[in-house]
Amino acid sequence: MQFGASSLVPAASARTAGFVDRWALSTIVSRLGGAAFRLQLWDGTAQGASTSPSLATVTVADRGTLLRLLWRPALAFGEAYADGRIAVHGDLVALLESINRALAGRPYQRGGPATHRTDPAAARKNVHAHYDLGNDFYRLWLDEQMVYTCAYFTSPGDSLEAAQVAKLDYVCRKLRLQPGETVVEAGCGWGALALHMARHYGVTVRAFNISAAQLAYARAQAVREGLADRVTFEDGDYRTIDGRADAFVSIGMLEHVGSEHYDAIGRVIGRVIDPVRGRALVHFIGRNRPMPFNPWIGRYIFPGAHAPSLGEVLPPVAEAANLSVVDVENLRPHYAETLRHWRERFETHAPDISARFDERFVRMWRLYLAGAEACFRSGDLQLFQIVLGRASDNTAPWTRADLYV
Repeated sequence: MQFGASSLVPAASARTAGFVDRWALSTIVSRLGGAAFRLQLWDGTAQGASTSPSLATVTVADRGTLLRLLWRPALAFGEAYADGRIAVHGDLVALLESINRALAGRPYQRGGPATHRTDPAAARKNVHAHYDLGNDFYRLWLDEQMVYTCAYFTSPGDSLEAAQVAKLDYVCRKLRLQPGETVVEAGCGWGALALHMARHYGVTVRAFNISAAQLAYARAQAVREGLADRVTFEDGDYRTIDGRADAFVSIGMLEHVGSEHYDAIGRVIGRVIDPVRGRALVHFIGRNRPMPFNPWIGRYIFPGAHAPSLGEVLPPVAEAANLSVVDVENLRPHYAETLRHWRERFETHAPDISARFDERFVRMWRLYLAGAEACFRSGDLQLFQIVLGRASDNTAPWTRADLYV
């Protein structure tokens, strides 16, 4: 099934590709040597990047787009695909995965990493740009609990709904929650984890968020489920968290913190969790080594985001409060599978989404979901769960057997 083809590329120019065009074509293909695709110009001139069978043909509509691909390829490809100046005929996910493997961890662009503001005002603006697109939009392609983070597939054949419940429960088991305990959650999305912890583990939760749409949904859901006395959804980011709790949890929020603030979130964890048996779980998209974020994703999908390496996270977060690293797990294949489910559901509802927004929005989000899936399949992105605890706490079980019930 093809998700990547676009019918919006302008009609082929009558102008035949010249020397500069053919040089640019050859240069781009040589930079992506080994990727299994053909790059084709508006007049049909084409060149393959690999001797392997082609997974897709990428057609460029005009010289301006071609030259922009030379200068800033990731940004130019995303913008041109969204605008219909690039068409992909073939398997979009497989194409992007093949390109990622050919690049093998090379930066998306020349120069140093991009910097983004993540102060409180900028954080609210960034969150609003992505998460406040409308609960009805996300309801079309997320699971029934509106969980917008990596699921946990106990079997590859699990439904998305079952895998998201399994993830929520897996997090609770890693935190070793007990009835009567208190939990603080930073960045709670639509509230599924907070409600799951209260409903199934008998804990009291304070969950923090700065998305107005998500907060409204989560608060209403707590009332509907009769859990409003045990789960409080508060308007604020991690910097506003106060008081004490037995456990701290953050799922998919660290990517929005900014690397210059990792020590700050470490201090929050250290201040909040119980001084004797406190523990924390932080779940985030990361990399094997530091790299700048994809510039197109950073500009159009997740402003202010950064996917850090473990080396960027663990020293400032753990050392800021003298916390021990208790457990580290990489769930990369699980996120690839989660994204496959999301992408296929998104495509099912593409006509509705186009009517709600427009066709350009559909192409942007198609590329985002396909590109993210390709990144996890190729190993360009990782999904880390780290568990932290007090340095002197010896109460953890001897083995991990209890996690796999």
